[in-house]
Amino acid sequence: MRIAFVLGVVLVALASGAGAHDYALKDLVIDHPSARPTPPGAHVGGAYFTLENRGRVSDRLVRVESPVAGAAELHSMAMEGNLMKMRPLAALDIPAGAKVALSPGGYHVMLVELKRPLVAGDAIPIRLTFERAGTIEVSAQVEATGVAPGAVAPAHDSHK
Repeated sequence: MRIAFVLGVVLVALASGAGAHDYALKDLVIDHPSARPTPPGAHVGGAYFTLENRGRVSDRLVRVESPVAGAAELHSMAMEGNLMKMRPLAALDIPAGAKVALSPGGYHVMLVELKRPLVAGDAIPIRLTFERAGTIEVSAQVEATGVAPGAVAPAHDSHK
């Protein structure tokens, strides 16, 4: 009976890890690509992940693309006083031995001119091109969060 219980615990632990998704490209690890759901009619959405450079040489994310949007762009967001400022980036540096998080409220991939709403449970392809490592396509899971769907989108509409 005790062996069955331990085996059950191990199987549950393995199954929960199966939901995690990451990708490797040379010295880079792209961890947990995700996006937030958007309301019908939204023109923009955001995608997020963590980049880890396990190498000894810096790299740069120089291009993002996705077939679910007319354009995909790298953006930064920062609070300046009480004002949220978003700016497009030409590239994003990934220093050697460092992690760079793309997350709500910071760096992120902006999906502009969405061709359809992003729906929880869907997966969207995103192609990432790095200066040194090359190109990789990842699958970003659209995940509902405690934040209302589309909460990020209205702030991004100001980019039009």
